[in-house]
Amino acid sequence: MVKERARILVVGGGYVGMYTALRLQRRLKRELGRGEVEITVVTPDPYMTYQPFLPEAAAGAISPRHVVVPLRRVLDRCRILIGEVTAVDHAKRAATVTTLATEEEGTGGQRLSYDQLVLAPGSVSRTLPVPGLADHGIGFKTVEEAIGLRNHVIEQMDIASSTRDPAIRDAALTFVFVGGGFAGVEALGELEDMARYAARYYHNVQPEDMKWILVEASDRILPEVGEEMGRYTVTELRRRNIDVRLETRLESCADRVAVLSDGARFPTRTVVWTAGVKPHPVLAATDLPRNGRGRLTCTPDLSVDGTAHAWAAGDAAAVPDVTAGEQGRECAPNAQHAVRQAKVLADNIVHSLRGEPLERYEHAYVGSVASLGLHKGVAHVYGRKLKGYPAWFMHRAYHLSRVPTFNRKARVLAEWALSGLFKREIVSLGSLEHPRAEFELAAGGKPSLDPPHNPKGSS
Repeated sequence: MVKERARILVVGGGYVGMYTALRLQRRLKRELGRGEVEITVVTPDPYMTYQPFLPEAAAGAISPRHVVVPLRRVLDRCRILIGEVTAVDHAKRAATVTTLATEEEGTGGQRLSYDQLVLAPGSVSRTLPVPGLADHGIGFKTVEEAIGLRNHVIEQMDIASSTRDPAIRDAALTFVFVGGGFAGVEALGELEDMARYAARYYHNVQPEDMKWILVEASDRILPEVGEEMGRYTVTELRRRNIDVRLETRLESCADRVAVLSDGARFPTRTVVWTAGVKPHPVLAATDLPRNGRGRLTCTPDLSVDGTAHAWAAGDAAAVPDVTAGEQGRECAPNAQHAVRQAKVLADNIVHSLRGEPLERYEHAYVGSVASLGLHKGVAHVYGRKLKGYPAWFMHRAYHLSRVPTFNRKARVLAEWALSGLFKREIVSLGSLEHPRAEFELAAGGKPSLDPPHNPKGSS
C-alpha cells in the first residue's frame, strides 16, 4: 500500500520517460484507481520516437507514423502535458512548465508541484562553432529531420537532373555526413542505398555521379561494434565508393562549401551533422548535482545522488556501471541501457512509496548491431561477430522485438513484408513542410521567404 498520496512528475517522453510511466501505471494500477497516485508526463511531443528506425524511415522502408508511439494511447492512466520543463526547484518540489497554451496566454510558465521527480529529458545534438553549420546543417535526431532529409536528397537528384550548370549539379550530388557513430553511419548507408536505387529512374543521373562523404574526427567508426567490425565497415563503405575520411574534421560549410581539416573542399548542398549529443539544457536549470559532463550524478539505484525523491536515467544520468568491475565507470548513454534502467527506476519508485528496499541497476553490455543499407550490416553481440546479411537480419529482429506495443511491431513487420514484394517508394513530399505555400500563392499572398528559392520545397 502507498503510505500517502503521491504526485509523480516524469520529465520527458522518450525511452526512459515512456517506459517508466508505462511500468508505473501497471504497478500502481490500484493506487491510480483509488486516487492515491497521480502520474504527469511533460513532453514536447505527443509521441515517443524509436530512433533506431529513423534511418529506415529516411530510406522509405518504414512509414514515419510507425516509427513513433502515441503517448496518450499507451499511457492512458497518466496525464500527458505537451510542453517543456524550463526549470526545476527540487528543494520546493516544483517545476516550471511552458505549454502552447501558456505561450498563447502570454502568462509565462506555470508552476507544477510534485512529490516524486523523474528527470528523463534525454539529450540534444552537440554542435560546434563551425561557420555555416547553423545555416546549412541538417540534424538526424527526430522523425521530422529523417523525413526532411529523405525529401532533401531526392530533391537534390531532381535539381541535378534538370540543371545545365555543372557546378550546381556537382554540389547537388555531393552529400557530406559528419560523425561516424550509429546515427551517421546508418543514415549514410540507408540513404546511399536508396539514392542508388532511385538513380535508375533518372535518365541522366547515375550512381557513379554521386559523392557520399563520411567525416569522422577519430581514427575509427562505430566503436560500439568493436575495432574489427569497425574496420570492416570502413572497407564495406569504401567498396560502395563512399569516401570515408578518418581523423578529419569539418572546418566550415559556409557558402555551401564543406571545408575539411585535411584541406579538401567540396561544394555541397547537403551537410548532415550527427557528431554526438549532449545532456538536455534543462539539467542546468535545476538545483540537482551534475558531473563534469553536465549529466545528473546518480547512484546505482537510479536516485539522484544525495537527493531524496529525485530519479534519473538514460542520456541525462551518469549511472555507475556496477558490472564493469572498474571504479568510476558509467553506463553508456544508449537505448539498451535506457530501456532497462526505466524498468528498475519505476520499480524503485514503487518500492520507495511502499517503504520497501530499493534495487540496484545491473546490466552488462551485450553488444551492438548496425544496418548499412538493405541486406547489409555489422554486429558484435555476446562476443560473436557478424557481418553482411546475418547482421542485417539480426538488426531487424532485435529492433522489432524492442519497438514498443504489439500494434507497432505488426505494422513494421507488415511494411517490411510488403517492401520485399514491391519496389521502393522514391517520392519526395517536400511540400509537406510548407503546406500553406500553395494556398498563399493562390490567394494572392507573397511566397514564403524560407527557403527563398523554393517556398514549396524542403531545402
